[in-house]
Amino acid sequence: MRRNKGLFKKPSLKTAEKHFDKYAYYSRAVQAPDVEAEFISEVYSELRGREATILCEDFCGTFKNSCEWVKQSSDVMAYGIDLDPEPLDYGYSNYFSKLKTHEQDRVHILQGDVLYPGLPKGDVVIALNFSYSFFKERSQLLKYFKNVRNRLNPEGLFIIDTFGGSLCFSPCVDEHRRRGFTYYWDEEEFNPINHHCTFHIHFKRDGEKKREKVFSYHWRLWTLPELRDLMIDAGFHKTHIYWEGSTRRGSGDGKFKRTEQGDDAGAWVAYLVAER
Repeated sequence: MRRNKGLFKKPSLKTAEKHFDKYAYYSRAVQAPDVEAEFISEVYSELRGREATILCEDFCGTFKNSCEWVKQSSDVMAYGIDLDPEPLDYGYSNYFSKLKTHEQDRVHILQGDVLYPGLPKGDVVIALNFSYSFFKERSQLLKYFKNVRNRLNPEGLFIIDTFGGSLCFSPCVDEHRRRGFTYYWDEEEFNPINHHCTFHIHFKRDGEKKREKVFSYHWRLWTLPELRDLMIDAGFHKTHIYWEGSTRRGSGDGKFKRTEQGDDAGAWVAYLVAER
């Protein structure tokens, strides 16, 4: 494991557009770090009655969430952890470099494995964008959950997002329109015996050909009951579900409320929160 300290030159917007900046389009398509930071803070305050200070972002990629977290207050800090140097380098060039000096001082990025013992402790550990689904075996995911619990402070919370619904159990493509481009969430294959699945993200900028398989994921689709049982087996005290509400048209409204009763939607997204 090594700590990245270097800053990298940010490419011009013209160069980024010419060569297609996949991380920029990924962020525009599926990320909302300011909303995530607000949600994490609200959940911690709701369950613990005080403010969270230290955030650990596992599978952090470009660590945009960590950079957003430290903007909240001069009292907070963030640790990002990821194995892949490419998105980490991008994060330094495009997000870290835009922070103020006192904010940069409170962002600590580690290139390493989330299974390593002795990683930084925090009030909240997050594993978002379904990144933990990389672990396909129960023993692997249980080991990871146990490691997370060991890293949490006494009143710490572990927050992951998860998805499901009947539409997720067979190949399908969801098309989402954004300003200037369309992105596609493509489930190429699904094995009902072991829930192993392959997903791709494609992009099509207006007036251009579709860029196929810009990002690909080979995951296991874990169910909510499986994940909750694993968290309890890992030693967590209690778990909570924050379920996304629906618009009149049946799509997600981006508002998540704690509940034990979800609706039988064809596709849904929820947060799973575990108390240490």
